[in-house]
Amino acid sequence: MTIISNILLGLVALLHFLFFILETFLWTTPVGLKVFGHSQESALSSKVLAANQGLYNFFLMAGIIWGAIHPIVIFGNQIKYFFLLCIVVAGVYGGITVGKKIFFIQAAPALLGILFLILS
Repeated sequence: MTIISNILLGLVALLHFLFFILETFLWTTPVGLKVFGHSQESALSSKVLAANQGLYNFFLMAGIIWGAIHPIVIFGNQIKYFFLLCIVVAGVYGGITVGKKIFFIQAAPALLGILFLILS
């Protein structure tokens, strides 16, 4: 179970790193426009907000990594739970306010991470 938990945590961290890159650097590029379904005009007007959002995703990724490498396992697990729960809350909120797809892309992997962290 520990191996599966670590793989899921790595996946969640990787997803949030990709969100960071997309929202901070690629928001107005063809890739960013396609991923988020925005027009060029819409993307340009929200570029600063998206970069801010991307930075928060970077912090979530950093928190997961911090928990994974913390030398005190119990404290590391508490850190992982905290950041995974933050991700779940953000994913549920996004799923309700923006689109259901966000729940499955963001919250569901974090929920699986929590489940396997509990089981490991």
